[in-house]
Amino acid sequence: MKHLLTTLRPALLLGALLTAGAAAAGPAPLPASVAAAARSRVAAGEYPALVIAVVNNGKSHVYTFGKLAGGKAPDADTVFEIGSVTKTFTATLLAEAVRSGRDTLDEPVAKLLPDFSIPSRNGKHITLGNLAEQHSGLPRLPTNLQPSDPNNPYADYDAAKLKSFLAGYTLPRDPGSKYEYSNLGVGLLGYALAQQSHTTYGKLVAEKILKPLGMTLSGVPISPAMHKHLATGHDGQGNPTENWDLDVLAGAGAIKSTGHDMLRYLEANMGVAKTPLDAAMKFAHKPRIPVGGNEKIGLVWMTRHDKAGDVVWHNGMTGGYASFLGFTTDGRHGVVVLTNAQQSVDDLGFATLLPDAKLASTETAIHLSKQALDEYTGSYRLAPHFILTVFRQSGQLLAQATGQGDLPIYPSAKNEFFAKMADIRITFERDAHGKIDALVLHQNGDHRAPRISGAEAAQAASGKSTVKLPVSTLKEYVGHYQLAPGREFDITLKNGQLYAQLTGQSAFPIYASKKDEFFYTVVDAQISFQRGKDGKVTGLVLHQGGRDLPAPRGKD
Repeated sequence: MKHLLTTLRPALLLGALLTAGAAAAGPAPLPASVAAAARSRVAAGEYPALVIAVVNNGKSHVYTFGKLAGGKAPDADTVFEIGSVTKTFTATLLAEAVRSGRDTLDEPVAKLLPDFSIPSRNGKHITLGNLAEQHSGLPRLPTNLQPSDPNNPYADYDAAKLKSFLAGYTLPRDPGSKYEYSNLGVGLLGYALAQQSHTTYGKLVAEKILKPLGMTLSGVPISPAMHKHLATGHDGQGNPTENWDLDVLAGAGAIKSTGHDMLRYLEANMGVAKTPLDAAMKFAHKPRIPVGGNEKIGLVWMTRHDKAGDVVWHNGMTGGYASFLGFTTDGRHGVVVLTNAQQSVDDLGFATLLPDAKLASTETAIHLSKQALDEYTGSYRLAPHFILTVFRQSGQLLAQATGQGDLPIYPSAKNEFFAKMADIRITFERDAHGKIDALVLHQNGDHRAPRISGAEAAQAASGKSTVKLPVSTLKEYVGHYQLAPGREFDITLKNGQLYAQLTGQSAFPIYASKKDEFFYTVVDAQISFQRGKDGKVTGLVLHQGGRDLPAPRGKD
């Protein structure tokens, strides 16, 4: 369920070729380069199982690769989590409600949830359109998402917690003013539409979309029939994972489906199969707002402009699965890619649709010592206010762009790194003395980012000025602070830089705006340290999302 810089094994052979859908007879070809890449990645262990459904000039086929647990090959009825591709179903529900006259895009979401206190700013309310266009002003995730089971992070996030978060949240910007990908926002949209219809999201999407399209092995809860066909998910290191259960945020990523069913959904969106949803789907696809580069967003759906043709698309990722759905706007080509690994499949999707789209090479990680990895840690300026922070957590290097989640990156050679979860590579550059002075991010082109100091990065990312505190003062903050049962802050000092690490998360640098006052650059959050009458630090307060959360200091 993630966009990055926009959210996972023996040699195996090409599986059976299966017909699907109601399109014309005969095989729909999968580009030879994509088939070769699929076989290579399965053989290399990147994907345990892979299903690619293709529509080409009115013909459709499902191609399968790899094996499931127990050695069985996947087929067109193998069930996968589709993650954020679920959001396109939520967009269809909204478009259908607008087309039928029940709602408008300008309608405040508060009208659908009268018992909720929805934040607004400068007299501007969050509308249904804002939520679908990812311009709501809401963060990617609610700050009170504190799962009891990190392997199933959304399962216990219910309506009461959502209501509490929204009541206390202060919008950092006006609704409609800026694109910011938000699982929270689309999850809220799905919940609001279901509440308006006096039902659950799962039942609403089944009634309005799944049943009319004949998607019999798809849904939000995993039915007994679906469970018989379920592919076990795998994390980024290839370990089996739990399935995700989404409660109130189901509209952001809860649907499970198959290659066969998703082919029906793809054909309906392309207009190959005429359905009662045709007008609503076209309304949702329509590109509305530029979001950077060659991309525009409609209602959830992205449209990428390419010299070979425009592509309407969305991707998805959960803790153990990844997905991609896209089609060309001329209605000739479409593809669905599903895998049971937390590894991006986006490049396979685009390369199926566009002749000039590049496929990522299959790369093998090498071992570098912690000392060698530390050379690359630091801040790199991609744009005036967009910083890529590279840091080490134990023996793993991670990269995090301003306002986004962290991403593990792996060395393929000295100075060369790649991401397993997305089609991203990073090349580090050295100066004449052999020191790292820049990096080049290879994602939709090559983007050079010079290395900058931590203070420069903090000011660039946040617009706030930093002050330099003596090391003796910084040492006063080092210690453990209890935020909640089982969750504490670990404040550490390394090479003159203070770091804050919350249980289960990575350690992030924090910067002083004055004595006892610090701020993050990776998220919109601040930390105030508190002192007792004797002047000693007794606790801290986390300021985030309009809330002030105290954390008393524990015994060090």
